Amino acid sequence: MSRRAWLAFAALSILWGIPYLFIKIAVHEASPMFIAWSRILVGAVVLLPVAWRLGAFHGLRARSLALVAYAALETAVPFVLIPLGETFVSSSLTAILISGMPLLVALLALRFAPQDRVTPTRLVGLVVGLAGVVTLMGVDASGRPRELVGAACILGATLCYAASPIVVKRHLGDLHPMGSVGVALGISAIALTPFGVLGRPATMPSPATLVALAVLGVLCTALALVVYFFLVTQAGPGRASITTYVNPAVAVLLGVIVLGEPVTLLMVAELLLIAAGSWLSTDGRLPPGAARRLRSLTAVARPRAGRRRDEPAAGSMPPGGGVPRHRAGSTPDGITGTSVLPTIRAGRAGGGAASGTHGT
Repeated sequence: MSRRAWLAFAALSILWGIPYLFIKIAVHEASPMFIAWSRILVGAVVLLPVAWRLGAFHGLRARSLALVAYAALETAVPFVLIPLGETFVSSSLTAILISGMPLLVALLALRFAPQDRVTPTRLVGLVVGLAGVVTLMGVDASGRPRELVGAACILGATLCYAASPIVVKRHLGDLHPMGSVGVALGISAIALTPFGVLGRPATMPSPATLVALAVLGVLCTALALVVYFFLVTQAGPGRASITTYVNPAVAVLLGVIVLGEPVTLLMVAELLLIAAGSWLSTDGRLPPGAARRLRSLTAVARPRAGRRRDEPAAGSMPPGGGVPRHRAGSTPDGITGTSVLPTIRAGRAGGGAASGTHGT
């Protein structure tokens, strides 16, 4: 990936890792419905003018039903369920549960995308990842009904996030993404306006809550979606999706440092299980760039490993002095050429010097 793509990847990993922290701050003074509505409204106000300037609304009118479904699955429903869940569970547990989204995508694909056949690797990933989710639900939330309700809300939001790409792939994939996202945010903002107004705080929220709401709307919604689509265009959707494996680590780290949330070794193990299962359920492939680098390193290492022990390295002095031996097609300084015509001057003390010519 280019340097700009790597910067976008790092920015997106942070932008989608910090919402859980700010949601946890906001739920102390604002209702989950108000948090969802204000976040979506701010994101729509920021994105819709950008989409209009780009002329990204072409063809949206004919896909109105798909846009409503996308708006509900991507923003309206999960943005309400996550703050509701975080009133009962920690931000760290929320992030770990949402990291299982690729698992639900793979499960939904069995029914709605049969062309994505289940390979043995994906099946192992589903089993491993679901084991992590079940363990997390059974150990960290067992015996505490409030936490079970909160975890169920988070899983419901995760299911919505997993279903929205299927809607995009089937009905919105050929449209400009900025137009689809901007209109979806507008639809969600309008639909949630009555509930957001009824759920507004009775008094003016504290500066910390206002800052949290602003960050959620501007950074974690509008800017994050813009950076995401930039990353997709620069590096492809496969590499862009790898942020799913980084976001929970950012969220857990912020929860521990800022909020003082406890994290046990068992939670770390469950996070690793879910991350490993998510990776395997997407066929367990390295990003294309990483795969190419790994193959090139392997190709370089093989000739060195395969050289006979009694054969000196290219350019090294053979035992007892003499003329350095070079591989065919290379010059003494390691520059590859089309021909090498060494001239050996024998009889000089301490071996001889090799000289040659090379073509371009």
